Amino acid sequence: MDCLYADPERKAYDILGLYYGFGRTFFTPAIAKVFSRFGALQKAVKNYTIKAIADDKSSVLQQGGMFVFKGKQLLYARKDEGTGDHAPLDDIFDVCCKVPVA
Repeated sequence: MDCLYADPERKAYDILGLYYGFGRTFFTPAIAKVFSRFGALQKAVKNYTIKAIADDKSSVLQQGGMFVFKGKQLLYARKDEGTGDHAPLDDIFDVCCKVPVA
């Protein structure tokens, strides 16, 4: 819990310059990965109910990213180009495993 940070006002997205918008969410090459697994995804979630945040449905258009810090030093930064685009885990493990834990 000491390393868990929350940002209910989502200010970090702006500070980090992460992408936002309809085009980035639905019209990027990365979305093909999501649609290629659509049938399996539908089957996996058929018994689940997903609810958006009632007061801010536009938040679903916010893209994320991966940032690795050691204290205040930024070791790795990558912005997700769109839905389905994520940092390669090998890249993250390489950065995390090469940095000694403080």
